[in-house]
Amino acid sequence: MKHQMKVKAQTDQARRPVVGTVAIGHLKADDAYSTGVVGDKYIGLNPEKIDRALMLRGQQRYNIYCTPCHDRTGNGRGIVPTRNPSWLPSSLQDPRQKAMVDGEIFNVITAGRRTMPSYAAQITEKDRWAIVAYVRALQRTTSGTIADVPESMKAELK
Repeated sequence: MKHQMKVKAQTDQARRPVVGTVAIGHLKADDAYSTGVVGDKYIGLNPEKIDRALMLRGQQRYNIYCTPCHDRTGNGRGIVPTRNPSWLPSSLQDPRQKAMVDGEIFNVITAGRRTMPSYAAQITEKDRWAIVAYVRALQRTTSGTIADVPESMKAELK
């Protein structure tokens, strides 16, 4: 009785889960949609249908989660870096940020990068894609050209 065989958790004798096992409620049918990655490449374009409702949702979520660091214009001068100078958020208006594909921006929101934490637990996948769409709209505000103006409105420009 003194020396009985037993298995302790987390030892070599413990059973490992079967390869490919997924916990209940954690199966992602579309891995690309939930990660922003296909194979070893980021998704090029946002898989959501870009419409007014998605943009408004993206703006709302961006204002809640992103403006403390990136500010409402995406320049990276929010309240957090003014109070903590060691926290340096990227400007979403930088050419490097504008060159990112949509899947990479989604992946940064999901997993975080450098000082930016992961928001996977706070923001749903659909809302992360909505934020990506809104970030793209913010980026267009600083890089528009006369070619973007419809012909019918060009006469009204000064």
